[in-house]
Amino acid sequence: MKRVSLVLSLAIVAGFTTQAVNAQTLKTVKDRGILSCGVSQGLPGFSAPDDKGNWTGLDVDICRAIAAAVFDDATKVKFVPLSAKDRFTALQSGEIDVLSRNTTWTVSRDTSLGANFTGVTYYDGQGFLVKKSLKVNSALELNSASICVQTGTTNEQNVADYFKGNNMKYEVIAFGTADEAIKAYESGRCDVFTSDVSQLYAQRLKLATPADHGVLPEVISKEPLGPLVRHGDDQWFDIVKWTLFAMLNAEELGINQSNVLEMGKSDKPELKRVFGTDGNLGEQLGLTKDWVTRIVKAVGNYGESFDRNVGAGSKLGIARGLNQLWNKGGIQYAPPIR
Repeated sequence: MKRVSLVLSLAIVAGFTTQAVNAQTLKTVKDRGILSCGVSQGLPGFSAPDDKGNWTGLDVDICRAIAAAVFDDATKVKFVPLSAKDRFTALQSGEIDVLSRNTTWTVSRDTSLGANFTGVTYYDGQGFLVKKSLKVNSALELNSASICVQTGTTNEQNVADYFKGNNMKYEVIAFGTADEAIKAYESGRCDVFTSDVSQLYAQRLKLATPADHGVLPEVISKEPLGPLVRHGDDQWFDIVKWTLFAMLNAEELGINQSNVLEMGKSDKPELKRVFGTDGNLGEQLGLTKDWVTRIVKAVGNYGESFDRNVGAGSKLGIARGLNQLWNKGGIQYAPPIR
């Protein structure tokens, strides 16, 4: 019996030791004084720099929200533009602290890359962009089409599955970056450009005459996009995960950038927990009591971020759709802060 107890004790100690050794990312970020965030090489609405090098987008806001939670300063972020091929290596090597780059959550990526997905920032699906002059109204009319696609993405496999499943022939023309693929499509090297529907809307803005191109109605895959962190640091995993959850919960509770300070004075039990005036939930994460206030004050709630970057308040004008909150007809849902 003593031997069993000793073994259990050693196992528990070893577990705590491993956890303590691995829980280094927050300390590293604080010591460095800046968050290193992997983003796309330029996808409007999600992560793109302006002509002065200022990054904006839905994925960018997640990084700024994390910085706000940690530093109370959303500007303390270094954005590292990464190709689809290089994004996972940058995370694995420690070059970046979090990857927030329109990346699809799949079982193979969740189990083979040494990384954890922390949630879904955008529920997407793959589609097709075509020239309206082709007079194609359905993806089922694309038999024998040539298709431009970006390598290192889930798009190639999805195209293969869709065309094989519908007994259609096709030719893939693959490119290293989305910009190369869309330029090839515009020049006529292929009939169709395929990617996640959100990316089709974003890339269409780069064309000389966007109105001459349309997105077909078919959505051929599930593409839940979200941030990733490295395996082995549960504290950092929790911080990134709950940063997104804080933005979603804030929208559901009616907390936004303009009223966050006023609502922080509320006596409602639920709001007192959210704002840290009751309990120590923020400190349990390794943050401060006012972590939610910091996040919303800096970037707003999820709905505000969606609207200005990809929704009605943006050039993309994408409808909320599945990304609407669960109680408004969508599937966006965050665990409660309690």
